[in-house]
Amino acid sequence: MKLGIVGLPNVGKSTLFNAITNAGAQSANYPFCTIEPNVGMVAVPDARLDALAKMYHPEKYTPAVIEFVDIAGLVKGASKGEGLGNKFLSHIRETDAIIHLVRCFENGNIIHVEGNVNPLRDIETINLELIFSDLEILERRISRTEKAMKGDKTLAQELTVLNKVKAALENGISARAVPLADDEKAMIADVELLSMKPVIYVANISEDQIGTQFKETETYRSLEKLAKSEGAELLTICAEIESEIAELDGEDKEAFLEDLGIEESGLDMLIKASYHLLGYISFLTAGPKEVRAWTIVDGTKAPQAAGKIHSDMERGFIRAEVISFDDLMACGSMNAAKEKGLIRSEGKDYVFRDGDIVVIRFNV
Repeated sequence: MKLGIVGLPNVGKSTLFNAITNAGAQSANYPFCTIEPNVGMVAVPDARLDALAKMYHPEKYTPAVIEFVDIAGLVKGASKGEGLGNKFLSHIRETDAIIHLVRCFENGNIIHVEGNVNPLRDIETINLELIFSDLEILERRISRTEKAMKGDKTLAQELTVLNKVKAALENGISARAVPLADDEKAMIADVELLSMKPVIYVANISEDQIGTQFKETETYRSLEKLAKSEGAELLTICAEIESEIAELDGEDKEAFLEDLGIEESGLDMLIKASYHLLGYISFLTAGPKEVRAWTIVDGTKAPQAAGKIHSDMERGFIRAEVISFDDLMACGSMNAAKEKGLIRSEGKDYVFRDGDIVVIRFNV
């Protein structure tokens, strides 16, 4: 999973990136201090994997990982190459989803490129640049489709969908907010529209705003309304506090969060939100050599899930031996689970579930 952190200059992108990846990206009070995207790999915390490690004492412990990319700040005109626009847009294109960080705090020592704090305006600035870029792509695709229709009348429905999305973009509406049926989405899936990317909006607040009624403010309600209209996620995080959390471990971290009245860290919230937004789940493999979490799309059938481990397993899939994590923990060992008949043999039509512990049987 690859998530790109975007936002206007000086909204706290590098501060948040540094905190969640401990990658030490340069953070300075001037635009474009991040020119090449900084990339950090973050292990996904999983208590189930920890429990399996205690059971098996494996040689290797391999959690799922998320790749975070800190993408350079954007200005108006990026779609026309202003600022670092072209690089910015190409880096977004490579991500699975966008973390759109928006500044919601006042601080006279940190300049704002627009002169004042206005979260909705800032979101619109970036979204419009993505929309302008998408319009160019759509216009070229529509032109090609119209020409191809002369010999293939089946493209008429695709053209209707393309024009429907184009009309929305021309009205400043992101492609992800356009109501499309699954078959319509499939028709234009290869167009790679930037404004179709799933989004997690993150309101970056100050330490003073933690524990206040920020979620009761008009600012938050307006962000919530926007996120709902786009099927997006909305989180509230203090990037500065995340920097402090990143320096703590275990009990110290828990005590610090409790003192601030925060239930979970920003990283944990981002991970949960990204899995939910993208429809991802994890299945597990466990044994003395390795315990490992594998990320798949919810609804993936057994052979395709097995293919995540190795292509040979998908090609030569015979069956999957499956037990739920909860059942294994209740039994205390795999042998005890076998005695109770809790290990199931599942075929090619079985859909993997979150927390399934599996052994793949295959032959190539």
